[in-house]
Amino acid sequence: MTVAAIIFTVFLFAVAAITFFVLKKAMKMAIRAAIVALILLIAVVGGISLWMFGTNGNASDNRPAANKKVR
Repeated sequence: MTVAAIIFTVFLFAVAAITFFVLKKAMKMAIRAAIVALILLIAVVGGISLWMFGTNGNASDNRPAANKKVR
């Protein structure tokens, strides 16, 4: 899940950068900065929640038992 958190965060950082440059000619700087800040906040909170709550510490303990072949 750590990889998913990193990918999610990097993806939304890229979306924020693209949004900033696309809105360059359409909106004032304050509105642009607010939109980008909101996207970055979602990226950080989402990445942290995926990292903290998405990992299962007992994942290795849930393996099925090995079966012995009987002749």
